[in-house]
Amino acid sequence: MNTHARKLRYFFFSQDFSDGLRITLAVLLPGILLGWLGHLGAGIEVALGALCVSITDSPGPVVHKRNGMLAAVVLLPVLALLTGLVQPHLWLLGLEIGVLSFVFTLFLVYGNRAASVGTAGLLLVILMMDRSLTLRELIEYVLQVTAGGIWYMLVSLLWYQIRPYRPAQQALGECIRAVSGFLRLKAEFYRTGTSLDDDYRRLMAQQVTVNEKQDAVRELLFKTRQMMKESTGTGRRLVLTFVDLVDLYEHITVTYYDYTALHARFEATGVLDAIAELVEQLATELERIGFAIEANHGHTSRVDLAAGLEHLKARIDSLEDASQPGHTLVLKKILVNLRNLTQRVQDIQAYFDATVPAASGRELEFGRFVAHQSFGLGQLRDHLTLSSGIFRHAVRMMVACLAGFVIAKVLLPGHHSYWIIMTTTYMLKPAFSLTKQRNIHRVLGTLVGGGIGGLVLLLIHDRTVLVALLGLFMLTSFSFTRSTYIVAVTFMTPFVLILFSFLGLGYLQVVEERVLDTVLGCLLAFAASYLLFPRWESDQLQDYMKAVLRANLHYLYTLQESLTGSPVAVVDYKLARKEVYVSSANLAAAFQRMMSEPRGKQHRPTEVHEFVVLNHILSSNVASITSGLLAGSSRVEQPGALLRLVRQSRQALHRSLRRLDPAEPETIPEPASGLPTPKRPEAAAPDPQLSEQLDFIQKISSDISKVTEEVLT
Repeated sequence: MNTHARKLRYFFFSQDFSDGLRITLAVLLPGILLGWLGHLGAGIEVALGALCVSITDSPGPVVHKRNGMLAAVVLLPVLALLTGLVQPHLWLLGLEIGVLSFVFTLFLVYGNRAASVGTAGLLLVILMMDRSLTLRELIEYVLQVTAGGIWYMLVSLLWYQIRPYRPAQQALGECIRAVSGFLRLKAEFYRTGTSLDDDYRRLMAQQVTVNEKQDAVRELLFKTRQMMKESTGTGRRLVLTFVDLVDLYEHITVTYYDYTALHARFEATGVLDAIAELVEQLATELERIGFAIEANHGHTSRVDLAAGLEHLKARIDSLEDASQPGHTLVLKKILVNLRNLTQRVQDIQAYFDATVPAASGRELEFGRFVAHQSFGLGQLRDHLTLSSGIFRHAVRMMVACLAGFVIAKVLLPGHHSYWIIMTTTYMLKPAFSLTKQRNIHRVLGTLVGGGIGGLVLLLIHDRTVLVALLGLFMLTSFSFTRSTYIVAVTFMTPFVLILFSFLGLGYLQVVEERVLDTVLGCLLAFAASYLLFPRWESDQLQDYMKAVLRANLHYLYTLQESLTGSPVAVVDYKLARKEVYVSSANLAAAFQRMMSEPRGKQHRPTEVHEFVVLNHILSSNVASITSGLLAGSSRVEQPGALLRLVRQSRQALHRSLRRLDPAEPETIPEPASGLPTPKRPEAAAPDPQLSEQLDFIQKISSDISKVTEEVLT
């Protein structure tokens, strides 16, 4: 099966397509049914209420989804009534839009789902700007919108009740495929003629994706009581498979070697390409497992990984040279790692077994791996300052919406001038790079979609066919909203044009007005993002760098405790590991965003990239040693010389942290373990290999300190 066919299969079983199908059916059915009964206007209002509530129905635990939809259902009629009453008074309507755009943007303080409730409310207000309604019409409108919101909520909750495990299966399958993509990129490090700098850039970008997918699965599994409490069945199978997947991901990240030296010594033999092919096979097998879980069907392995390992062993043995003892030692280490990796992939295949291990009492531990959102006025009050990125974004949103309101109502009044403000609210993002990208996609998508919609309406006049195309365009648009925005916009425009054609409006006029309003809205969003309290990623990078250094300092502390023979709880180690992954992914994402900003706003991109790569190498080596020590049956204190290397590494990172944040204490704070200090066991004999690894960690830490200095100059 070729790549395009495989991606198409993945799409049809994805969570994005499932959500797009649900939203399309819930929004389209009321309009079709009421339109067929001769009440098309009422059908559109009910569909509008459903559409607004659907904005809050983002992936996550069903309790959070329900609460978000309930909040929207309560908020929408209040806003509809308020807007209908102030609509005849232009200055009151402008005041409402200014205040609500500011307040609803501040909802970001409480997370993305709370912000989506505000977005739903603001969308309804904007759509009512040009609607002049009598009191009776307003009450009917409020009731219709509310009915649509309740209808959508019921459909969504029923959808979940019918298939309660599908969201988690889809999220886990996508996460497994993201990890397989990470593994496939690791294979590139062994390819003949590869560019290691490009490999690291792609690897860091994929790390961001893996982190996002893992967070999505954690939210679904560890915050859903049904998954956590089951002693048998699908729920526990999903939880245990995800735990194995995170361990597999750690094993992939710890397999670091001096790839430059590897290529210099072995590239001519062809053995590195053989290693790359075997890693590629493992990635493909993992990808197939992920798709099988995502699609909820069985899986049978198609490759003999054991035979591949034996073939690679024979290749390595053939390179043995009696005159150079240890010449192939690094290749043998790679082979051992590949055997371990193969075993871990096979462990994940246990998802398809009929038997599931009984509950192990770890449910409370899993809850420590997810963040818990709290809601209070204190949090909002803390952000009422220009030092808060959310507050600055709220001010930008308010100013941009007010400017759009003035243009729409005073300078360029039209039939659908509210599109200017709507475009602005959707295009303006907290970061300039995201705003820039969205603007480009919006304009291009609108132009292409306008052409498609105009062509459809020119050639097709059968209303049944148009309704079918309307549903198809809606389904495509809703399915790509989260993943590929330009595709979503491209198909959104034709369904809007078809909808207005049903209301008797000429499509050429609508296309012209939509393109003009879209361009104006994008220009407002772009100008606000660039000129009003701009948030350049270079200004935020130091915060992300500090977070990475703190996470690696804590990670090194777990290594230090392991080397002293002290008890280190596995869950504490995994929490430290998660913090390293999250902070590293956040820094890599910020670096990517900075690289899409104006060149004059980029700060030391080469040095920042080196900082990202060095910290990745550091955490990989720390994980390699610590995971091995924790997996051992006994705890043995290592010689003082080895502990000294770890302390020197931590001191180097702490110096870097103090350079970034002078408020840091002069001495390195030690995390509180809460455990009594044990009696130290007798020291073990020196281990040359361990000494070499720790010496390398110390060198990398010193390099991080040097590159931090360069970033700050």
